[in-house]
Order: sequence, then structure tokens, then C-alpha cells
Amino acid sequence: MNHIFRLKADWNGGRNSTGRIESGQLQTDISIPEPMGGPGVGTNPDEMLLGAAATCYIITLAAMLERSSIEVESLTLDAEGVVDVTDNIFTYRSITHRPLLVLAGGQSEETLAKAERLARKAESSCMITRALQGNVEVSAEPTVTFAQKAH
Repeated sequence: MNHIFRLKADWNGGRNSTGRIESGQLQTDISIPEPMGGPGVGTNPDEMLLGAAATCYIITLAAMLERSSIEVESLTLDAEGVVDVTDNIFTYRSITHRPLLVLAGGQSEETLAKAERLARKAESSCMITRALQGNVEVSAEPTVTFAQKAH
């Protein structure tokens, strides 16, 4: 079964202009970011690629934790994308996911170790990561801990 996603885009001129995209719930202005010589209006392809990889990763990780019956108190993510510019050629080099996974108390150290393994495995299980494979290095650097007991 195929799932079809559609996107509509409008662009208002040359390289340093702005545009707008709409795809389901995603509706935003777009342009080249200021650090790359653009107007910096709305979002841009670099942020959207990072956003696609990060949301796929965190959803995949949440599903894996749920299937493993690991109780999670909180799951947050910092993700970083690195774009190299050499001879005016822009190349997306890497994405690093840094999840902070706080497990509910009362679970074993073995559960903590399993949660960390899942946090690493989620990166290679994500559909977006698989689509980027061979082009962009994607990695995960998880921090997994137990919730602190209230005093």
C-alpha cells in the first residue's frame, strides 16, 4: 500500500525572494536562510530536512519504547544538522539526534540499558534516515536516566 503526500509551492521571483508551501498541516513561508545569503523568511530546506529527520526519529523511538513496555516520564530531543559550503557548493553533511529520555522510577538498570539501545536503534529504523542513507550521516547520542524522586 502506498501513502501519497502532496505539496503545493508558490515562489515570488529569483534566488533571494520568498515563497510559501502547503502540505496537509504544514503551511509556511520559505526562503533561503540569512547565513546563506537569503532573506531568512519562514523556514528553509535545511530546517525542513532536519525537522523531517528529527520528527521521524522521535516518533520511531516513542513507538519502540511503547512496544517494549518501557515507562517514559519525558522524552525531548535536540537535533543538529551540519551543512558544508565548499566552493559555493552546499552539501548536507550530517544530522545528530541528542535525545534526553527520562524513565519513570521503579524500573531496572536493565530497562535503562534497553532504552539506550532502542534510542540508538531508532535512528536506523526511521524511514527518513533510511532515505538519507549514503548521503547524509545520521547518528544518535542518547542520554537516558531515571526520574528523580520528589523529596
